[in-house]
Amino acid sequence: MIRSLKAGALLLLLSFGAAFAQSFPPDNDFYVNDYADLLTDAEEDELRATLDELFQARDIEFTVLTIPRMLDYGHTGSIESFATALFNYWGIGDADRNDGLLLLVSRFDRELRIEVGAGYGDTLNGPMQRVINNKIVPYFRLDDYPAGIRAGVDEIIFQVTDRYPGEYDSPWIERAWNGFKRLLVNLGWWLIAPFALVSPFVVRLIRRMQRNRPRICPNDGSRMRRYLEETEDDSLSPGQLVEERLESVDYDVWYCDRCDHVTIEGYRAWFSRYGACRECGFRTVEGESRTIRAATYSSTGLREADYNCHHCNAHYTVQSTIPKKRKSSSSSRSGSRGGGRSSGGGASGSW
Repeated sequence: MIRSLKAGALLLLLSFGAAFAQSFPPDNDFYVNDYADLLTDAEEDELRATLDELFQARDIEFTVLTIPRMLDYGHTGSIESFATALFNYWGIGDADRNDGLLLLVSRFDRELRIEVGAGYGDTLNGPMQRVINNKIVPYFRLDDYPAGIRAGVDEIIFQVTDRYPGEYDSPWIERAWNGFKRLLVNLGWWLIAPFALVSPFVVRLIRRMQRNRPRICPNDGSRMRRYLEETEDDSLSPGQLVEERLESVDYDVWYCDRCDHVTIEGYRAWFSRYGACRECGFRTVEGESRTIRAATYSSTGLREADYNCHHCNAHYTVQSTIPKKRKSSSSSRSGSRGGGRSSGGGASGSW
C-alpha cells in the first residue's frame, strides 16, 4: 500500500514537471519572430530588411523576438536566464565567432533583454544598458513598441559595427552628414516641444469659444440661454447622464424662454476609454482585449474583446482574426543558424 502511494506521488510530481517544463518559442524566422503581435507586417518587413542588410554586410546574425510572457513557455525565473537559454537553444550567430545578437521583449512581463554572443565578453554590457535606458524604454513607456524596437535595433547595430543601417560602406563625409541630420532631428523635438505644450491650450480655448457663442432659437429667432451644470440634468436622458458621469461626453443644454424649445449639444472627450455601445448607442462601454492565439507564418491568430456597458448593462464578446505573418521576399538568409552561444552577456530593462 505504501509502495503504491509512493509510486502515485512520483507520477504526480512527474506530471507536474511535464506540465511546467521549460520550452521555447518556435524559431520560424532568422530575423523577426513577433509572437506578441507588436509590429505590423510592413514594420516587420522593414526590420527584417535592416537585419538582413547587417548580415550581408558584416556577417552578424541579429534576431528580434517578442513574446506575450515567459510563463507561456514554463519559465518562472529571470529574463536573463530565459534569454541565455533561448539564445543557446536557437544557436544564434556564428559558432566560431559567437557574435550573435538577440533583442527579446516580453510584453506582459514588461521586461526586455539584449543578449549578446560569448565572443563579445562583457564589452557590450554597458553600451547595451544605455541603449535600453535611452532608446527603447522611453518609447515602451508610451506603448509605442514599434518605435522603441526600431530605435533599439539601429543603436545596437551602431554600437556593434560603428555604423548605422545603410552606412556600412559609406564614406566618412556621408556618415558625418547623416549624423548631422540625426542631430537636427533630435533638436527638432526640442523646437517642437513648446508648440506641443501650447497647442492643447489653444485648441481648448477655441472649443470653449465655440461652446459659448450665442445660440438662436430655430422656432422664433430669439436668443437662447444655456442651463447651468446644476440644472441641466433634468433635460438629459439616463444614458446621457451616465456619459457625463463617465466623462466620455459633456453636454450643454440651451433653452428658449419664449417657446420652451430645448437644444442639447454633446462634446466627446478627447481621451476616453469608453466607446459606443452596440446595444444602446451611448459612449458608456469599455472593453478589454486579449490575444487568444498568436498568428504565425502558417496560421492566423485570434483576438477576443469583452465589452461591458455601464448604462444598459449589455455584455458581449467580439472575436477578430489576426492575419498570418508574412515573410519578406527581401530576406536572402536561408538554411540553419550558425550555432553560436552566449555566456550571459548583455543588459536588461523594464518599463
